[in-house]
Amino acid sequence: MSKGRDKHQERHHNLTMFGKDLVRRCGAHCELCDASGEPLSIFEVPPVANDPSYEHCLMVCETCKEQVERPKHIDPNHWRCLGTTMWSEVTAAKVSAIVILNHLAKKESWAQELLEQAYLEAEETEWVEQWTLGMK
Repeated sequence: MSKGRDKHQERHHNLTMFGKDLVRRCGAHCELCDASGEPLSIFEVPPVANDPSYEHCLMVCETCKEQVERPKHIDPNHWRCLGTTMWSEVTAAKVSAIVILNHLAKKESWAQELLEQAYLEAEETEWVEQWTLGMK
């Protein structure tokens, strides 16, 4: 086996160790759009460290994951839910909401209006500044 594959498998294994705690935290709802009754998967919020971190992980639905990973295909209407997510107590969800809103605000006035209401702590602002949608 290659070193890259071994590292990928080890990372995947380490992420799955967070699975039960993440499912408990999210209550089987997507931590970005609050969808329920859909399969959820672990999403690592950039920037991704060498070692997986629970604080950088979210449970998200396939729709959210695909759109965050491929922002050129983003559906702005799907993200109207971020008005709630941007106040999440889960820092990774809050940071993700702000990053997505920053991306949407280039063309969507409602996203800009939500950003004007947002409040971030200094460390949250630093995290937002380290991640631009479409770049990991």
